[in-house]
Amino acid sequence: MPHPLVLQLRFTRSEFLRGIKGVTEKEAMKRFLPMNCLSWNVGHLAWQEQRYFLSFGQGVTLFPEIANDFAYGAPASTPSLKEMLAAWKKITKAANPWLDTLTSKKLTQNVIRDGKEIQRTYGNLIQRTIYHYWYHLGENMAIRQNLGHSNLPQFVGNIDRQAPYKPG
Repeated sequence: MPHPLVLQLRFTRSEFLRGIKGVTEKEAMKRFLPMNCLSWNVGHLAWQEQRYFLSFGQGVTLFPEIANDFAYGAPASTPSLKEMLAAWKKITKAANPWLDTLTSKKLTQNVIRDGKEIQRTYGNLIQRTIYHYWYHLGENMAIRQNLGHSNLPQFVGNIDRQAPYKPG
């Protein structure tokens, strides 16, 4: 059974996908300044997952272009939603087996990056990712409202069934 924090990450991912369901390729590339477009946000979360769970966690970088083009502070762009989702899915699929190995002990250990220990734990990386998803999920809902979408999700999905609280 994956660690409860990993289960929360997976629920958050599913909510992120629920929040972009039904968005067209053209809509996903529309910018409402000063926000980035929705497809950029997908690439940006793919960047974070790749950085934290593949590069830091496993020493692997599947998409160097994601690492460059969607990092924090990278210039705005209007990428293809289809391409960003495909990269996001490959990255999260590759991260899942490693995430499944995490224990409470491992989550309290500092991250090793480029052979050096940094002052962040693996558990902190997961928390940062979860909260980052929720930030951009809200931003994506604002983008969708600006696009004129209606009947949008108004609250967190079925967390009680899909990701109930469990002690670590």
